[in-house]
Amino acid sequence: MSLRQIANATKISIAALEALERNDISRLPGGIFSRAFVRSYAVEVGLDPETTIQEFIAQFPNDSVTAGHPTSDQIEDHEAVESERRTAGTFLWLALVSLPIAGAVIYFATSGRPVIGGTEAPPATTPAADQARPTATPSPSSEPAAAAPAAPPAAAPAAPPPSPAAAAAVPAASPPPAGTDVTAAGSESAADRFTVQLAATRPCWVSAVVDGRKQIDRLMQTGERTTIDVHREIVLTAGDAEALKLTFNGAAARPLGTAGEVVSRRFTPANFRSYLQTR
Repeated sequence: MSLRQIANATKISIAALEALERNDISRLPGGIFSRAFVRSYAVEVGLDPETTIQEFIAQFPNDSVTAGHPTSDQIEDHEAVESERRTAGTFLWLALVSLPIAGAVIYFATSGRPVIGGTEAPPATTPAADQARPTATPSPSSEPAAAAPAAPPAAAPAAPPPSPAAAAAVPAASPPPAGTDVTAAGSESAADRFTVQLAATRPCWVSAVVDGRKQIDRLMQTGERTTIDVHREIVLTAGDAEALKLTFNGAAARPLGTAGEVVSRRFTPANFRSYLQTR
């Protein structure tokens, strides 16, 4: 039997039971209390309680039991000391292991990104990179050849201002007819833009990037229509080429492909007419 089992049964502390087994009566309360401890201990371990008490009194006279055993040395509780040492060693080992790990976590957390004004700087982006991503040119095999958009004409250098004498000698030119510049500007603006209408004949996934910005990225349902105004270009991707019908400025376009075919097309003011149906 372990001392813990005996202590649970007799309600006597383990320290007192250890002192009793070592004959260290200085740890016992003395008098009739010591004899009560001996009786309970004897009953629990299977000894005759009366015989055990008589042997205890014979070895330790009553006055010594009452006054305590003055010659007994203080004996350390080796089990408790060893337990405390193991606990202290465990805490020390955990501290030594956790300090380098905490230092590494703090280092990587603070040195991962540059900090500006106490806030992490967002990743740098450039307009060129944003525009280059959605406007990637499709492969030549999936799109017929089309003329490249005409580059805008270079602006003529401004003429130097005339001298005061020349300005006085040349008569003022008559103003151009009203509406001439406005009409020319309107024609140029109309040539740089067009309207696309998308119509789904059955459920079809559609993605449309218009002038560098994604405008559609979802599943169009049967009979759904949507109209998009395009200034520079539109990159259109269809998950089912035959299910998506297109019109440019109200004119019907030929099918993008066959049923179930995934296609991607790029339309601009310069090439969208090549996709119109021929009569």
